[in-house]
Amino acid sequence: MATSIGENSKESSSTLARLVPLQAILFDIDGTLCDSDPFHYLAFREMLLEIGYNGGVPVDEEWFVKTISGKHNDDLVSVLFPNDQQRGVKFLDDKEALFRRLAKEQLKPQNGLYKLRKWIEDRGLKRAAVTNAPRANAELCINQVDLADFFDVLILGSDCKHAKPYPDPYLKALEVLNVSKDHTFVFEDSVSGIKAGVAAGMSVVGLVNRNPSQLLMEAKPVFLIKDYEDPKLWAALEEIDKMSGTRKTTA
Repeated sequence: MATSIGENSKESSSTLARLVPLQAILFDIDGTLCDSDPFHYLAFREMLLEIGYNGGVPVDEEWFVKTISGKHNDDLVSVLFPNDQQRGVKFLDDKEALFRRLAKEQLKPQNGLYKLRKWIEDRGLKRAAVTNAPRANAELCINQVDLADFFDVLILGSDCKHAKPYPDPYLKALEVLNVSKDHTFVFEDSVSGIKAGVAAGMSVVGLVNRNPSQLLMEAKPVFLIKDYEDPKLWAALEEIDKMSGTRKTTA
């Protein structure tokens, strides 16, 4: 049973310890490696205002979370421009270009990310970045948080038959890395992403970033964390080390 962000860390720890021997960890990008959602929100708000969307009333963050967060652009075309696909594709291409201009040099890594990176590298685990974002966005984010040499592979939703919330991108990551879903877990921050990881048969740790914890829990993560410094996460990783017979520094 999934646990909430405030529940017993011992119970949370055991949910990951059963994955031993751990083979790989998979990461979403937007909102998971870095807090990029504010820049996506600003880009959407500015461009939708220019075309008179919502009667000329600026969209708010609640609308962004409900309508946009975690979704693939192909799906957003249908949502925002149901009667004009060509216009929708152009709009979203322009929006992504604006996002990159806004976000460049401003993206910050999630708190504790480099501590977690060291833990993963010290144990020789495989890793993949799995995203619904366009390649240019994904590479910008990965480079901005200095993880270009960290990931073994980048999996795009657009390279799969179906993007998240379908399991296809995560299943492809498992295939490319040649690892088992029973020995791999996922970090995600959106409902769409958590659903994708769960549908792929994996344990998913949810980050409570911009999306409400109640919504995230409905997607059935094993537990939620505030960031990569969360004691609940490190209790779980310590339990993995204990079960694996390895105890390496996390300093």
